[in-house]
Amino acid sequence: MAIRLFHAAPSVSDTQRPVPRWALRSAYAIPLLLLPSCLWRLPFAFGFQMGQVGDETMPALWISIPYVFGLSVLTEAVALLSIGLVRRWGEVAPAWIPFIGGKRIRPTAVIVPAAIGGLAMTAVSVMMTLTWAGVINGTGYENLWWEALAKACISPIGLWGPLMLALTYAYYVRRWRVATIA
Repeated sequence: MAIRLFHAAPSVSDTQRPVPRWALRSAYAIPLLLLPSCLWRLPFAFGFQMGQVGDETMPALWISIPYVFGLSVLTEAVALLSIGLVRRWGEVAPAWIPFIGGKRIRPTAVIVPAAIGGLAMTAVSVMMTLTWAGVINGTGYENLWWEALAKACISPIGLWGPLMLALTYAYYVRRWRVATIA
């Protein structure tokens, strides 16, 4: 019996065509995968180095607090956009949005930015892996416990890019390729 990845039973009833269960689960998992790194980043806003060693000087609190909190919020907000690849608001703009509310969203307007973001985050995960493998110079830590905590919190980011690319392909199959074949 063959496994049919893109023709599984619908998990969401508000989309035009059924969404595979793996895509739905992946889209909702992305913001949760990024949460540990966002939380790990927060102590840096107050000058706590989280065991990192180096000559870097921390900026003033009035700069670092908005920057770190803003980066964490922005990261989660962008991650939440991945849910649009499996929900109706990724196909038809919500009515409350001025000028485009209620109109269909062209598949390319979703596929191109999602693919670029997925490729960019995949490149980030490759750089992260090369850094942790010692190929590229990275940040040093006071001891192995701090390094293990950093890796445990930051490593899930490495899944963001590949998951976004898989979700983008599933969206492409569901919205564009099927529409052009029919």
